[in-house]
Amino acid sequence: MKKLLASTVLAVGLMGFAGVASAEECGRVTIANMNWASAEVLANIDQIILSAGYGCQAELVAGDTTPTLTSMVEKQEPDVAPEAWINSLRTLLDASVAEGKLHYASESLSDGGVEGWWIPKYFAEANPDIKSIDDALARPDLFPAPGMENAGKGAVYNCPEGWGCRIITTNLFKAYGAEEKGFVTVETGSAAGLDGSIAKAFEREEPWLGYYWAPTAILGKYEMVKLDHGVEHNKEEWDRCTSITDCPDPVKNAWSKSEVYTVVTDKFKKRAGPAYDYLSNRAWPNSTVNALLAWMADNQATGEAGARHFLKENEDIWTQWVSPEAAEKVKKAVM
Repeated sequence: MKKLLASTVLAVGLMGFAGVASAEECGRVTIANMNWASAEVLANIDQIILSAGYGCQAELVAGDTTPTLTSMVEKQEPDVAPEAWINSLRTLLDASVAEGKLHYASESLSDGGVEGWWIPKYFAEANPDIKSIDDALARPDLFPAPGMENAGKGAVYNCPEGWGCRIITTNLFKAYGAEEKGFVTVETGSAAGLDGSIAKAFEREEPWLGYYWAPTAILGKYEMVKLDHGVEHNKEEWDRCTSITDCPDPVKNAWSKSEVYTVVTDKFKKRAGPAYDYLSNRAWPNSTVNALLAWMADNQATGEAGARHFLKENEDIWTQWVSPEAAEKVKKAVM
């Protein structure tokens, strides 16, 4: 009996030690908190799940795409970039992954970042023949431009000054022959101006045509339909002209899917254990992110508040990313 009791105590002790060792292996984890809403809320979700569910000492550190990913390549820190838009640094990152310095844990936005020209869903349903940019540009009468000076003209709402999408939209406006078809570009002036033009159209159930992207709070609040470009993305042409200021001879082109990954350092992956399994499972579609961002905007919520709201209200989604044991711990932490 004494031997049995001693064996039991030893087994329990070893189990307890294994739990401590697991937490110690995960240890301190630095998570890049990027400076836009979708990345901020995902970083906070990761901090809560890694801390409460997997015993990591997870902390957020300020980040932005280029400096964060460059630091991960050169210094192996921070440990995790939850929402890394990798297209602009793809060559550098692919080389680092091939060398084993970094790892793509998961495609955090499962359908990627999306850019293009959009129309309201109610307008698309009322005008089912308008499915592409060419379809829309054939009907300037359906998209009246504001202002007496634009009487009879159609409108394409452009990006604010200084944004890369402004250059692209201006070139596509020319490539698709929009001016010759009776359209003008409407300068929105700022992100707030662009958002405001969409909100105004929805309040009045009026037509709207212009540039936007996902995931965003606006597309979570207002249902929009992205128009078909009629062509595939041509990277060579994109680099030659589509993305170049004042290109004299742009041709029709389409935005590529922006690949958005969770990137982790090799030193973190080696010690993370089940915590890495969580990051490799964790992915969500734009529709889920849009809805969460809309809630955050309406409630002026921080990234942490948005993360807690998501974890409380969307157990059916995030519990698929974690082990049952971790799920119970997270639920208790956010109650």
